[in-house]
Amino acid sequence: MELSDDNQHVILVCTNTDPTETLTGEILVSTSDILNWDLATILSFSTIKVQAHRYRLIEESSYFGSLFSGSFSESCSGLIAINWNVRYFVEILKHMFGCQLNITLDNFLPLYECALYFRVETLLLKCETWLTEVFSRERFQSTRVQMEDLIQIWKFGWECENKFITQSCTGYLARNFMWAKQSKYFGELPSDLLLSSVKHPHLTVDSEMHLSDALLLWLESNMENMEGLSKAEDIHNGILKQIHVGLLPLWFATGKRNSVYFRQLAEESLDLIFRVLKIVPMGSPDTFEYSKLQHLRIRLTEYSEKVNLSDCPQITSTILLLSLVPPSYLTDPMQKKIMEQLFVNHGNHIRDTHAFPQKLLETVTFEAVQEVDISKCRSLVIEHAVFCFYKSFTSLRKLKAAYLLNVGTTSFLQLLEKFPLVCEIDLTVDISPLIPASVTFLSSGSAVIPLVPEKTSSFEYKAVETIPFNKFGPPLYNVTKLTLEGRTDVNDLGLHYISKFCVSLRHLNIKGCISVTDIGISDLMWRCTKLNSIVVCDTSFGIKSVQVLCSVISDIDNHSSTHSEYKYLNYVVSNFETLHIGGCRDVCESSLVELISRTKLLKSLCLRGTDLVDQALNNFVGSSLEMLDVSNTKISGAALAYVIHGNPSLKCLKARGCRNLFPRDSCIENSESSFFSLHEKLHAELSEMCRLEEIEFGWGFSSFSLSALKPAIMSLKTIKIGLGGMLGEDALRQLPLFCPLLEAIALHFQVISDVIVTNIVTSLMNLQVLALCYCFGDISMSSFNLPLQNLRKLRLERVTPWMTSDDLNVLVQNCRNLVELSLLGCPLLDSDSLQIISHGWPGLVSIHLEDCGEVTANGVSALLNCKALEDLLLRHNGPGLPRNIICHAASELPLLRKLSLDICDASEGDFDIPDNTSRYYLSTLKIARCKSERCVFNLPAQAPGVSRKSVHVETLVLVWNSKDLIRANVKERL
Repeated sequence: MELSDDNQHVILVCTNTDPTETLTGEILVSTSDILNWDLATILSFSTIKVQAHRYRLIEESSYFGSLFSGSFSESCSGLIAINWNVRYFVEILKHMFGCQLNITLDNFLPLYECALYFRVETLLLKCETWLTEVFSRERFQSTRVQMEDLIQIWKFGWECENKFITQSCTGYLARNFMWAKQSKYFGELPSDLLLSSVKHPHLTVDSEMHLSDALLLWLESNMENMEGLSKAEDIHNGILKQIHVGLLPLWFATGKRNSVYFRQLAEESLDLIFRVLKIVPMGSPDTFEYSKLQHLRIRLTEYSEKVNLSDCPQITSTILLLSLVPPSYLTDPMQKKIMEQLFVNHGNHIRDTHAFPQKLLETVTFEAVQEVDISKCRSLVIEHAVFCFYKSFTSLRKLKAAYLLNVGTTSFLQLLEKFPLVCEIDLTVDISPLIPASVTFLSSGSAVIPLVPEKTSSFEYKAVETIPFNKFGPPLYNVTKLTLEGRTDVNDLGLHYISKFCVSLRHLNIKGCISVTDIGISDLMWRCTKLNSIVVCDTSFGIKSVQVLCSVISDIDNHSSTHSEYKYLNYVVSNFETLHIGGCRDVCESSLVELISRTKLLKSLCLRGTDLVDQALNNFVGSSLEMLDVSNTKISGAALAYVIHGNPSLKCLKARGCRNLFPRDSCIENSESSFFSLHEKLHAELSEMCRLEEIEFGWGFSSFSLSALKPAIMSLKTIKIGLGGMLGEDALRQLPLFCPLLEAIALHFQVISDVIVTNIVTSLMNLQVLALCYCFGDISMSSFNLPLQNLRKLRLERVTPWMTSDDLNVLVQNCRNLVELSLLGCPLLDSDSLQIISHGWPGLVSIHLEDCGEVTANGVSALLNCKALEDLLLRHNGPGLPRNIICHAASELPLLRKLSLDICDASEGDFDIPDNTSRYYLSTLKIARCKSERCVFNLPAQAPGVSRKSVHVETLVLVWNSKDLIRANVKERL
């Protein structure tokens, strides 16, 4: 082509140095024909000459403006050399001459850098606009920036001192911190970026624990590489001091007492938590400094979608309210003085009951909040909490209030009638051990507990009453999921209320609600026509409920012929996706057969401990099962194989305790071959059809089973082998190879060795739960002399009789992050062991010690330093427990709900039973009683070598709920 040679045009000479391309020759192109450029062809030349209009370059680029108007040699030259990446220079050249430019994460930085160098302001603006849109909340889901891209963009902005880019990255990271903390690149965040994000006013996390976890992960990845000790300490302190330490869960704060990076912060957190709870260390003044209020202010931003306050007994109504008022209230002298006085008075008896100042009730609205978790927040006055939620969380959809023992179910649901959008409610509590089908009652009774007035909060209940009820139409109209697991205060009348007001209910969990009857359950299911998921395990679910589920729903076809009244016949249960009736002994075999034959869409089915027989499973017509529990039933391997064949999506299979799964005493000829045939059929179905994530087996499960199931268990996360199963040493050695993703292993009555245990703990990096119970073989401390930092739960029951206090010390060093510990049958442990446990695992939430030598011979004061304990079992560990141990433990341990003792360990022969006021948070108390028997043929007790053993007689069980105390003596050893 011919190109003009006047002063209006210049030739831009670009040298292509792309190493990935084969480059030859040169090409001459003109911007006048830029719309027709074939970029791929142009970039294949080693030299690219572009004729461009001089004044258009000056107009679009400050770089060319300065170049052509200055005293440079190029100012008057018609030939300009361009030393830049040709691909991106051509791209910005196209932009300068009116072509559309598509910006992506892949080309943003090169384009921006090129535009910055050549000072193309319109392109810089376009890039910044694009980045703003990508980083906007609305576009987050569709164009999520990967962590590595975010780091690269921020580093570029930091190096070129571009505040727009660095601030954009900081804001994006702060708003999406919950997403970022899960990235494998989180540990590679530059310290300045991380620090600026945690200081950012838009930092959004579900809880302070999530923030702390993320910061600790980053510190562990980076502190060793920091240059200079002082810099490392500055970064360490600068990052961690942003945590609101007063809002950490109690178990988390206590567990971090041994953390290298978190020790001091953990002590600050615990000191603040205990002062709020009025549990002050001996010798410390019982005062609270208002300056510490910032550490108790709940972190909320306009981007917050979840608020997780679970496991924080220190959260009070006052703290909640003061976290929701406008920030100006923290600086305004008058409001600050009022709030300071209110906070200081919290927990004390306030005689002045004047209404909370109306102006202070003005709260900020957080429209994005959809989910709140206040589980175990025992200090909250629930009416006041609901009032705060009503004022500030107008879009609330999910509310979890589990383990709030003093909250009545029906009264709580009535409080929620003012929330038009709430669709999920969780009021779970611990399931009572007094399941009628599981225990033999020697005596029982109940008493109504006189209600104790709640501690007065800083504003009157009158303020709550002003909220209009039923303002938005039918109460609880949108509730689709309701969990009342373990609620003994729920009776038939309560179920009637639920069926009347939760008209859209689809999922109901009343597992362990022992106060409801079959009539009450059937009435609810009849009224809740949209119900498609029900969990009624360990209840009185029986014949009447089965009849309702098997009743017909008819869709009348108005256009059908006269001889056909219905076009479709459907059953109530045929639309169910979840049916859990485990432990419901009132359902007979024939009812189960009828019920199971009506199901078509089930995804989760639990029939454990029922009178399930093969005929019921053989009549199952569903094909969508993902979870099946047939534990402790009479079913055979053939029936189980039939169900598995038709349900390829099965992920969880529980068949522990099924004695007939592979019967050897079959009356069929050649029973041995029949036995192996059943094995092969079941294993073949599982291997060909399923990709399992959880299995539980017992009788008949063997080494052959594990090998045969290899294709199905490569993604297995949980395995439990019980009585009757026998894997063998070879199979257990191969377990980590077959199931590399295992997170939980429970082995009962297996033959184990040091080699097996060592192989398991060294090979399974994700292992969090390990239970070795009543196993045979020879294992020693060498099995646990390895770091197990991910292990959270450890059960060693009748497998470590050699364990001493020294061994326990080793276990502490290698399993630092335990939250649950169970030791049974360790007779060599002594009173020093409790000190080792409390110092080594201060964050334990569950401790079971039984038949462990003399660990309680001198009392349990050391163990009460584990302030986060929720479940404590101490039996046959030495007669050193004082008479007042129950009340004392309940007062010292803010979250203790379950306590199990044995009269054998009482130093004065008995224990004081607490009344309602002195039980604190305790909901279940079990006291076993034994008698001593001689073990040898009627020899005199004084005869040398004659030993005596304790034989269980009965268990006293006390169960408290919001209004009742149930007291029973049962035959079983609970």
